[in-house]
Amino acid sequence: MRGLRQVQHAQRQRLRFRKRGLLLAACVAGATSASAQDLYFAQPYANRMQQNPAYAGLLDDYSITLSYRNQFPTLAGTFQTSQLAADYRFRDQHSAAGLLVNYDRTGGVGYTRFQAGGVYAYHLRLNEQLSLSGGASVSYGLQRVSYGNLVFGDQLSDDGVTRDYSLEVADYKPVHYVTAGVGSLLYTDRFWVGAAAHHLNQPDLGFITQSTLPLRLNLQGGYKVYFVRTTIKQEHREISLAPVVNYTRQGGSQRAEAGLYFTATPLTLGAVYRGVPLPGSLQPQQLLTAIAGVSVGSFRLGYSYDMSLSQFSSDLGGAHEISLALREFDSLEAAWRRLKRRNYPTIPCPAF
Repeated sequence: MRGLRQVQHAQRQRLRFRKRGLLLAACVAGATSASAQDLYFAQPYANRMQQNPAYAGLLDDYSITLSYRNQFPTLAGTFQTSQLAADYRFRDQHSAAGLLVNYDRTGGVGYTRFQAGGVYAYHLRLNEQLSLSGGASVSYGLQRVSYGNLVFGDQLSDDGVTRDYSLEVADYKPVHYVTAGVGSLLYTDRFWVGAAAHHLNQPDLGFITQSTLPLRLNLQGGYKVYFVRTTIKQEHREISLAPVVNYTRQGGSQRAEAGLYFTATPLTLGAVYRGVPLPGSLQPQQLLTAIAGVSVGSFRLGYSYDMSLSQFSSDLGGAHEISLALREFDSLEAAWRRLKRRNYPTIPCPAF
């Protein structure tokens, strides 16, 4: 009996230390959010306003997109991200408005972050081929740590009964913040290049002490080569190849990507290599992302999977991501705009 009690006591001690570690992880997640990167989507063009507000209204007259990402699925307390994005291009063709709502959570430590905001973009045609778009975004955010799903050692009695209270729980108040960003895009019907700056005001996200969220800089660009490009019964069809590049810097970390998209309407296939070595930087985590998307009528459905090329990341598992978009393009209105010579070219970036 005594030996059994010693075993139970040792198990409770291990459980206690493990739960303390979870609590510490939750506090670290909140208190050091400033040193971490923002959420990342493997389908950057399905979630294009996330990387640059100037994308609002450039692909469709209006669209609504739902995205879900499950990061490190083999790890207890997997990191999950959901996003609702919508944009609308006004009839004057010069301006567009958008909405972005993000929700992040970790199942193990009870950390959640909610962020919602508006986007505005203005489009300007420089000449017959070249166009410019500028955008800005303002968002409100709320992050918190929930302790309801944690069990601490002092809640366990000798007979295995779990009490409802613990002396170790210290409930921190939720953190409210406001963040702002700007971006621009220069494009033709063949290429695009853009730059964006997020968290211009570097908001404070610390639960206990001040901890600012660093400025995030993003550069993106690409070029599309058309092999077939036709419009049949007001429906656009193409066979094309588009190399893309992306660079992100936030705080002391940076990430570079290079990818290739192949489109044969209605199917799009892509591969993106994340972790391109940069001069003067540490060896980054390397990932290969496979992307597949299909467009059927007004709907777009995309799926991607991150395959790790390093041992550390592969032990935690990859990442699954899915996007579903409802988009619409008013072909009659477009024909009227062409007659009035007010039709603006559509940016040639991929849809996923």
